Amino acid sequence: MNTTILRKSVLGIAGLAFAGGVFAGPVTEAHAAPAVEAKSVAVVQADKPGVDKDKLIPHGVQGKQSHIDLGDEQTANVKAIIAATKKSGMDERAAVVAIATALQESKLENLGHLGERNDHDSQGLFQQRPSSGWGTVEQITDPEYSTMAFLKGLKQVDGWKDMPLTKAAQTVQVSAYPDHYAQWEKQAADLVAKHWNS
Repeated sequence: MNTTILRKSVLGIAGLAFAGGVFAGPVTEAHAAPAVEAKSVAVVQADKPGVDKDKLIPHGVQGKQSHIDLGDEQTANVKAIIAATKKSGMDERAAVVAIATALQESKLENLGHLGERNDHDSQGLFQQRPSSGWGTVEQITDPEYSTMAFLKGLKQVDGWKDMPLTKAAQTVQVSAYPDHYAQWEKQAADLVAKHWNS
């Protein structure tokens, strides 16, 4: 399928920490912020055998969708998130929530401390903070550990399966920009459809 995809980073690396786990500790409430409009749409390829399309995006998407092209490291991190989701006993929808969250927080790059560009200690795929109880730096920069930590928080969110993706992700992450997760739902679903059974 030929689709022109405009790569638009909603937040620069300098703003990643503030977009996500900066204020995070496992599962608390947050403040509302306006959603950011993005210009591109990813196509959900949920027709692979064994992937239930209704599980990937059961509530439809909210707002315009963003898309980025992934390199080898980012694709490996997608596969690590999916493997950790399966290991945790959670389903494809949990993987969609986790991947969309990591797309927003780090663009699926396992980020170390950003130094002066980040005055907090957020790191890894999910921009989790050691000082907020997510684990050690070594742990939260391990894709399997960080995903399992995120999913443990997601499991504690009562009714997460019945929530829009951005609300479920925000309840775990406690971001300064709670609506930003929504823009990655289609790309996350596409990635789960592509890699869940690979």
